[in-house]
Amino acid sequence: MTAQPHLTLGPPPPVPDGALRVLPLGGLGEIGRNCAVLEFGGRLLVIDCGVLFPEAHQPGVDVVLPDFSHLADRLGDIEAVVLTHGHEDHIGAVPYLLRLRADIPVVGSRFTLALVAAKLAEHRIDPVLVEVAAGDHHQAGPFDTEFVCVNHSIPDALAVAVHTRAGTLVHTGDFKMDQLPLDGKVTDLAAFARLGAAGIDLLLSDSTNAEVPGFVTGERTIGPVLDAVFAAADQRLIVSSFASHVHRIQQVLDAAVAHGRKVALAGRSMVKNMGLAQELGLLHVEPGLLVSVDEAVTMSAHQVVLVSTGSQGEPLSALGRMARGDHKQVTITAGDTVVLASSLVPGNETAVYAVINGLTRLGATVVHKETARVHVSGHAPAGELRTLLQVARPRHLLPVHGEWRHLRAHGAIATSVGLRPEQVLLAEDGVVVDLVDGVATMVGRVPIGDVYVDGKVEGLVGEDTLAARRILGEEGFVAVTVVVEPSTGTIVAPLRLTTRGFADDPAVFDPALALVTEALARATADGPVDTHRLSQVVRRTLGTWVAQTHRRKPMIVPTVITV
Repeated sequence: MTAQPHLTLGPPPPVPDGALRVLPLGGLGEIGRNCAVLEFGGRLLVIDCGVLFPEAHQPGVDVVLPDFSHLADRLGDIEAVVLTHGHEDHIGAVPYLLRLRADIPVVGSRFTLALVAAKLAEHRIDPVLVEVAAGDHHQAGPFDTEFVCVNHSIPDALAVAVHTRAGTLVHTGDFKMDQLPLDGKVTDLAAFARLGAAGIDLLLSDSTNAEVPGFVTGERTIGPVLDAVFAAADQRLIVSSFASHVHRIQQVLDAAVAHGRKVALAGRSMVKNMGLAQELGLLHVEPGLLVSVDEAVTMSAHQVVLVSTGSQGEPLSALGRMARGDHKQVTITAGDTVVLASSLVPGNETAVYAVINGLTRLGATVVHKETARVHVSGHAPAGELRTLLQVARPRHLLPVHGEWRHLRAHGAIATSVGLRPEQVLLAEDGVVVDLVDGVATMVGRVPIGDVYVDGKVEGLVGEDTLAARRILGEEGFVAVTVVVEPSTGTIVAPLRLTTRGFADDPAVFDPALALVTEALARATADGPVDTHRLSQVVRRTLGTWVAQTHRRKPMIVPTVITV
């Protein structure tokens, strides 16, 4: 485990006869974009197909997809996409894969498929959906898939065991071991023990909380805390949570009933997901409890609680707009109480604290995870990962769903319970693992890129475009227009300069324009010159002046017009 063979791996060899190959397209070295492709006997099985949310250095990007280029020529070989649960980082890229081949069967639990079906309807895709439940088997070509109940922060989460002639692979999906879950569905350790007794050759296991010691705090501890918050609030209450966290929303509804408040759901995804959960019997709503946001804003503040999206600081979410004071219906006033009932997704900290500060500036009291127990994680900490390894007794571990620090911490847990270092495979996206005769090894790597979705378009935005956007956002934009008579090379009009995001007063460029004019005069002294060369003169001269004078590197766009 201490070695880093993944850094020097070359292209993988052909798949050996009788081998099970695993190719992670996402989720290793990052939180999100979970997607693993299994190959056996020339056929493929995809486990999860999620998105990664952009970071600050990816301006304008909505989500990041797995790189499907390695599947482009083999779409006909895909037997199914198996989904462990309905979070966006596990299902968000399904529409983009099904755009390439719409009839790939999508296998998952009832709630997971309901979320997927709604998502696919927006993309006008009519999918082939195969519903399974814990304990079921589903045959997908040479892959015998078996499903195991796990507890997570969304209903109907499943682990999947994949049985082939090469051996058995188990993917936990996201899980924890809450012993008193709100829906009564605990992680089925007996099933993991049974699989382990029969032999798990390769375990792919959630690593998100591998650095966190101990065992998870139960969801039931949140109820009394919410009850106390409701009791203390004498004005409007706003609770923000993940739009898929049905159990948390149920706790909010129960508290609202106990304290005589009506509930309004704010945010399109919140309304949609809770509607699906209610239809499937996963969310119990007392008759007359729900009101519209329009009704809520006309009620007395102490009579209503708003349940909103935006717990991760998303700028276009309902809570984000409230914090900026530009929500069309809801205006935050002094004395309101806002509860952020969610964890911080890595990378979102700055955006979340910006929302907290915005709400606080408007006079609201903000309750969040650091000030009260209003959320517990949906991922197993170190003690539970150790328990699973001891129960399942896998021959090899491939830590997944985590940044490098999480993967390595998970690997250390595995060696502490008896796995040898060579049985722990610390890999990253694109590293190929082959299971041959019960032995799993890293055999090569394929290049994995980032596929960006910008609006309705995917794949057209690349690193060059993002680099240009970063320059525009951080350094500004300077455009210079030159008008030249082509036959003589004479500059026939004064240079025109336009700037955005550099300085409020364009006069700061007056010394630079004089230098550019002199440089152009020298370049055109001998008669006609091509416009490309003049553009280079403008860019070089202006860029040098800006760097030396202001220590800045704005985007410089020269335009040479011939008349």
